[in-house]
Amino acid sequence: MHFGAMNFPVTPVLDEIETFARLGFDYLELAMDPPMAHHSILSSSQVAITRALKVNGLGLVCHLPTFLTTADLTESLRRISVSEMRRSLEVAAELGTKKVVLHPSMASGMGPFVLDTVKGYAFEFLSAMVDAAHMLDVTICLENMFPRNRLGVEPDDFEEIFKTFPSLKLTLDTGHANVDDRRGRRLKALVSRFGQRIGHLHFSDNQGKLDDHLAVGQGTINFAELVRCLKGVGYDDSVTLEVFDKNRQMLVESRKRIKAMFADG
Repeated sequence: MHFGAMNFPVTPVLDEIETFARLGFDYLELAMDPPMAHHSILSSSQVAITRALKVNGLGLVCHLPTFLTTADLTESLRRISVSEMRRSLEVAAELGTKKVVLHPSMASGMGPFVLDTVKGYAFEFLSAMVDAAHMLDVTICLENMFPRNRLGVEPDDFEEIFKTFPSLKLTLDTGHANVDDRRGRRLKALVSRFGQRIGHLHFSDNQGKLDDHLAVGQGTINFAELVRCLKGVGYDDSVTLEVFDKNRQMLVESRKRIKAMFADG
């Protein structure tokens, strides 16, 4: 199992690399968002970033931009969002990653009232990204989202997505799955139905209402049960601790807890 942490995009990436190396992580999950991790900045700093990762013994997973509207009903916004995402994917490949995390398109604005239209745009975007990733020899791990996203939330959503795009993997996000489902049914269903498609994990806790990004054990998620399920499907790959506490030691504490759970039995 490999454990990573995600940069805070307001902080220079090189500083985050040194921090996570000092905390003993295996890789950086690079959130490619402005102001400090936009693809243009990452591209211009490519040599320095790749050198810093090598010197510090860190691998790299890239998280494609979070705050773009790739299924927006306004064509100009949709097109520029898709263009930004495509360029981010190219820069991720240039940095040497073999795995990228991608959020499903969100039904924003008036989108929920014309969900079929938004879904059409979302699948068109996914098709283009899948083709580009194949050319760049990069695996896309599509992340499950929380209910207000409307797309890519429930297991049935992913049934259709994976049938349409067989090369996609799943980024299983515990925090997203727990929102409005404190009993953990959605999370367990995602593992039981798509265990062999899981290519990446995001671990954080919450109280079931908001995506709080709490440390493991501070919310309502039953991580011990989840880890048993993951071990049952043979998962042994990357785990990013998406714990956004100002005290970075909470990342280390969360890692200790999860490592112990995977080691148990």
